[in-house]
Amino acid sequence: MSERELDLLKGTLELLVLTALAGGREHHGFELLDRIRAGTDEALVVEEGALYPALHRMQKRGWLAATWGVSEKGRRAKYYRLTPAGEEALDRERDSWARYVEAVASLARSSEAS
Repeated sequence: MSERELDLLKGTLELLVLTALAGGREHHGFELLDRIRAGTDEALVVEEGALYPALHRMQKRGWLAATWGVSEKGRRAKYYRLTPAGEEALDRERDSWARYVEAVASLARSSEAS
């Protein structure tokens, strides 16, 4: 792991996946891994072993729909997209994350003043 990579905080993987799927386009697992890595300037690297169970959990919750297709490399791949319930979950997760970040920032600011 490079110095630029950060440990993935528990509970953030779902937000990362939902965000990577926002905009209506379908993506297979490797595309999602790349989108998360590129979208965080390579600071967050998600392992396959964490991604696929999360995708299955979110699909079971009704947040994602999936269809089988063929990847750009000619391989069979499962493509995921947000459902309306997934769009709602993304809004909730974004709001929750914003509150979390603000709470941590508030504590950090108060400890600097001490």
